[in-house]
Amino acid sequence: MDTGGGLGRHVVVIGAGIVGAATAVELLRDGHRVTILEPGDPGGEQAASYGNGTLLSPSGVIPISTPGLWKEVPGYLFDPQGPLTIRWRYLPKLLPWLWRFLRAGSTEAKVAATARALRPLVANAPDLHRRLADEAGVGSLITRQGVLFVFPSRADFDADELSWRLRRENGTVWLELDADELRQRDPALDRRYTFGVLVEANGQCADPGAYVSALARHANALGATLSRDRAVGFRIEERKLRAVRTATGEIICDKAVICAGARSKSLAAAAGDRVSLETERGYHVVISDPGIAPRHPVVASDTKSGCVMTPQGLRVAGQVELAGLKAAPNWQRAKVLLEFARRAYPGLPVTTRADQVKFWMGHRPSTPDGLPCIGPASGCPDVMHAYGHGHVGLTAGAATARLVADLVSGKLPQINPAPYSPQRFS
Repeated sequence: MDTGGGLGRHVVVIGAGIVGAATAVELLRDGHRVTILEPGDPGGEQAASYGNGTLLSPSGVIPISTPGLWKEVPGYLFDPQGPLTIRWRYLPKLLPWLWRFLRAGSTEAKVAATARALRPLVANAPDLHRRLADEAGVGSLITRQGVLFVFPSRADFDADELSWRLRRENGTVWLELDADELRQRDPALDRRYTFGVLVEANGQCADPGAYVSALARHANALGATLSRDRAVGFRIEERKLRAVRTATGEIICDKAVICAGARSKSLAAAAGDRVSLETERGYHVVISDPGIAPRHPVVASDTKSGCVMTPQGLRVAGQVELAGLKAAPNWQRAKVLLEFARRAYPGLPVTTRADQVKFWMGHRPSTPDGLPCIGPASGCPDVMHAYGHGHVGLTAGAATARLVADLVSGKLPQINPAPYSPQRFS
């Protein structure tokens, strides 16, 4: 890799998830000196990158908030097993974010604008990630075998007309499958799914944790320093960054990039920006030795969950729980996913050994309008925001990293950062 030939600036990348690890590589590509600040293991189980649904989805341009969702909120409060739930105790603190969330999806025009803004970050995701993975020596983790979206009936697909129309308007092409064609594509699926859509351009990262870990090692091999510490703020003098403050001291630097995921809010405030950021707590279950071999990653319309094969086994991921960063996991949410897997794939064992099933919970960093925060801080332009990707963190990680590196390096970015301005919540 060409690292630019010069030392450049010293940039501290705060966080070693997919955005942070990829950003470190891109900054090194531009010739900067990089320190990665991360208290945990890059790609470790504490990270959202570790536990996501593994999909690299150019079709992933539709935000969670869409017209009419407000009607469902009362049901979410009373249904602890639905695809989205809100804990009563957290509701008062959540209300400002929730109000913005519902407003962001209140009209078709707003959802269409979000889809257009997301497209540049996700459009070439499998190719961009394959490039990074090849450089890091783990290219085999990135595949493009397409993703199956399955529905109980054609009518269920038609009922989601807005989402699929906006996907088409933003470049998504798909193949429609009737019941027989669906069986041929994936015989393991339950026959209650009688209609499917195959998006062949979508891909998969088979093991996101291993991928992120490899990117961090690759950055280290290129000269980055990994500091096992936690950022707590910044030393800013006359709007110039002098140092990143950590739990044990300071790191003198010229620039910093906030890639701390759902824990970025306090750092954003320290750099002068009040951002609207919440954690969408996501769950997954992994069934080792499942006894089946699905041919495609599957996203099911009736459960809003994804089923994918990974080196560890069948992973079923999904669920949105709004309960903050500190609440204990509700493992019943993961058990719901296990039961869904058994309904989706009749070939799965009815009972499983305790050592055959593993549950996980993590924190998606989510803004109310479904767009990440990317761009310089208002209180100090030397500090860059790069977080808040919600459900497209893995998919958009590579493009975000290149955009951030361009902004830090003073280059004209290929992606217009205006829609992702951190100051849009002021």
